[in-house]
Amino acid sequence: MSKLAQDIILKPVITEESMSGAAEKKYTFKVAKDANKIEIAKAVEKLFNVKVAKVNTMNLKGKTKNYRGYQGSLPSSKKAIVTLTEDSKTIEFFDGMM
Repeated sequence: MSKLAQDIILKPVITEESMSGAAEKKYTFKVAKDANKIEIAKAVEKLFNVKVAKVNTMNLKGKTKNYRGYQGSLPSSKKAIVTLTEDSKTIEFFDGMM
């Protein structure tokens, strides 16, 4: 059973650091926890019609929070930094943010 591209790429990460990477054709996305680098690359290529050079992933541990004497934690997530090839076009969504 193959996953849809929309199920792999959950949402873009819009921070000051991720926007500075967009100038070098590096884009950051929050992705499904069970997705691997190959699936992420194919999903980005399908959704945005670009060519992917490499994918770096990182697993983020959920933060611990205290609320009224109780301790809980926020959910863990996975983040991917996708680098596009030199001859590839940019992703228009991020161009509007800069």
